[in-house]
Amino acid sequence: MASVTFEKAQRWYPGTDEPAVPGISLEIKDGEFMVLVGPSGCGKSTTLRMLAGLEEVNDGRIYIGDREVTNVPPKDRDIAMVFQNYALYPHMSVEENMAFSLKMAKVPAAERKERVAKAAEILGLTEYLERKPKALSGGQRQRVAMGRAIVRAPQVFCMDEPLSNLDAKMRVQTRTDIARLQQDLGVTTVYVTHDQVEAMTMGDRVAVMKLGVLQQVDTPLKLYDKPANLFVAGFIGSPQMNLMEGTAVDGDVKLGKFTVPVDPTAERKMSGKVTVGVRPESWRMVTAEEGGLPVKVTVVEELGADSFVYGTCDVEGTPSNVIVRVSGRNHPQKGETLHVTTDPQNVHVFDTETGERLSD
Repeated sequence: MASVTFEKAQRWYPGTDEPAVPGISLEIKDGEFMVLVGPSGCGKSTTLRMLAGLEEVNDGRIYIGDREVTNVPPKDRDIAMVFQNYALYPHMSVEENMAFSLKMAKVPAAERKERVAKAAEILGLTEYLERKPKALSGGQRQRVAMGRAIVRAPQVFCMDEPLSNLDAKMRVQTRTDIARLQQDLGVTTVYVTHDQVEAMTMGDRVAVMKLGVLQQVDTPLKLYDKPANLFVAGFIGSPQMNLMEGTAVDGDVKLGKFTVPVDPTAERKMSGKVTVGVRPESWRMVTAEEGGLPVKVTVVEELGADSFVYGTCDVEGTPSNVIVRVSGRNHPQKGETLHVTTDPQNVHVFDTETGERLSD
């Protein structure tokens, strides 16, 4: 096992005006599950491929443990890659697929068989060892790809969106399996996804990227509770945070004629245009006489225990959809108007121009 360190690692594709990754610096602890997350084109897969040796590093350094691997060939880095499309050999059985890398490394046959049997037992693949990939489901194929990585006993697992080809139910099951497996094995893992729910549920820490630049690296809960800027606030959370643009006036934020109370820690930093963020679960319903933002219900998503109400608000600065989490058993209906407010400690405040967080 080993830590992973990026020191201003840059990747600049020939013929482009800007680098895909301008220079990432990131430390991943030994045994940690680090998730790189961000929208398509943000540089997360490029970063992973630089670590794996599949992309050239134009500047900066990459270390696995104390060993610099910036210019080391992929086969000599002691990493195992799990790809989005499984990359299994269709003419080989599950056992042969899992043992292939060991065979290339000239590991004795008895040891190969033992390692494959152990990995198959961990992954619940023992009864499928003689089958070909075409006889397996998508989730089983992904477990074979995981098994092929496990038998090598590498220092680092690199996983590039391994669940994106699975259906929703299988994705939930497999992400739980991967997280449990990583915890049991204790292998340092770098996992790339564009799905922030995957990132939040799997990672020890999550690195949020935008245009090749790290926006925030923290535990999932801290990303949710204290996003560092507007991008992270809007990206992390499902449904996303309600972001509303207003004006700082006497320690409060004005949205048209409505006032949003804010945490005292943000008051001294606020001036001019600011953006306030409220999570869907942080709204509470009030009567029309008590004030609050009026939201006309357009859609209700009923999820059983909870429901999410999507509505429109004519107040200046509010988004096209205001999202409110309500009880799954007693909630407003389409066409109704509800009034919502929140408490100061639940309001996130950001500078509208720079996007930086103002509240502590």
